[in-house]
Amino acid sequence: MTNGSGNRVQRWLSTASPAAFTTYAASAAFATYFCMYGYRKAFAVGTFAGHVGALDYKTLFLISQVLGYAASKFLGIKIVSEMTPAKRARAIVGLIALSEIALLFFAIVPPPWSALFMVMNGLPLGMIWGLVFGFLEGRKVSDLLGTSLCASFIVSSGFVKTVGKWVMTSGVPEMWMPFVVGLMFFPPLVLFVVFLAQIPPPTASDESARTKRAPMDGPARTAFFKAYAPGLVALVAVYMVLTAYRDFRDNFAREIWDALGYANTPEILTTAEIPVAFGSLLAVSAIALIADNRKALLALHGLMLFGAVLVGGSTLAYDAGMISPAAWMVAVGLGLYLGYVPFNSVLFDRLIAAMGSVATAGFLIYVADAFGYLGSVGLLLTKSFARPDLSWLEFFRALSYGGAAITVVLYVVSAAYFERRTR
Repeated sequence: MTNGSGNRVQRWLSTASPAAFTTYAASAAFATYFCMYGYRKAFAVGTFAGHVGALDYKTLFLISQVLGYAASKFLGIKIVSEMTPAKRARAIVGLIALSEIALLFFAIVPPPWSALFMVMNGLPLGMIWGLVFGFLEGRKVSDLLGTSLCASFIVSSGFVKTVGKWVMTSGVPEMWMPFVVGLMFFPPLVLFVVFLAQIPPPTASDESARTKRAPMDGPARTAFFKAYAPGLVALVAVYMVLTAYRDFRDNFAREIWDALGYANTPEILTTAEIPVAFGSLLAVSAIALIADNRKALLALHGLMLFGAVLVGGSTLAYDAGMISPAAWMVAVGLGLYLGYVPFNSVLFDRLIAAMGSVATAGFLIYVADAFGYLGSVGLLLTKSFARPDLSWLEFFRALSYGGAAITVVLYVVSAAYFERRTR
């Protein structure tokens, strides 16, 4: 699992056509991250009856995992941005193995103490995205590769929950279900990481089109952020809202769908995400048609702004009885991911290229992620302590309105700043 120059597959990829290279790299990255979700989201399909104080067990487990995930993002600002390519593949497998061991102890230790092992489960998983994306960034086809990678977390979450529910109906106890699902995903994960490790580094032509990407030490990270602080702060604030909204929709999808009348159709958890994935990824992938990095950066802001309007507008239409519950869930999902996907794929890659700086998109992704998951924890605590009277569905509707309004303002601020800085 190294990037050795003597590998036959790697030599083929170095001379392959753009279509062949893109297909291979996108498939390997998609499959690797898809398997990671078997360790992160399967447990969310459980109900976990019981509570400690004002917190029910499920919310406690969710907060615990997200705290570990958020801590991982802060660690990733340094670890991922400084990681050399030769170490990425082994790091991915090692981190996944640690998360699976944590799920074993989650099953063995009774609640509420088992929540400590959800922290340990989330801690290694938070660095997987940056390590996988490190194989893809800084290339002329990075827009397509990044959006293909994003497809994995849109469709995999529903899929692994479906698997988790199937495992429980097969007789596996609820607390053991996450560990069993993890065992099922480990062999394919290792195989796909081997495929991922064959991807050669960016070519000279890639570096000319998207600027050189290199590991960033502490002073380089500080200097870059200070240079573009106003715009980056606005984007990080947007991402905090998007992450909190996305996590709530994802973690309580079963409860929301049940309240909408789909309790007896668990497949909706997967099927409803297919049009969301297709629509959002098609729209973001279209940015690859824009060669000019400045124009692409501004076009991304326009696309994300449209997504925010779609979330607020579709919620208004649902409340007015103009669209069905399923259509509303698909619409808010599409609007959400039109904003969320660029952050995890093309936005920072294009921003670095537009600025002409030597940096890594992984650094910026992890700055945004670190604060994003703090926002997710804050939202869960707000629901549990400030508004426990609201149902999951009612809270989600209010969140849709508020999140759409806040992000519209922040998108305008960020677009105005980067339009001026890149003029």
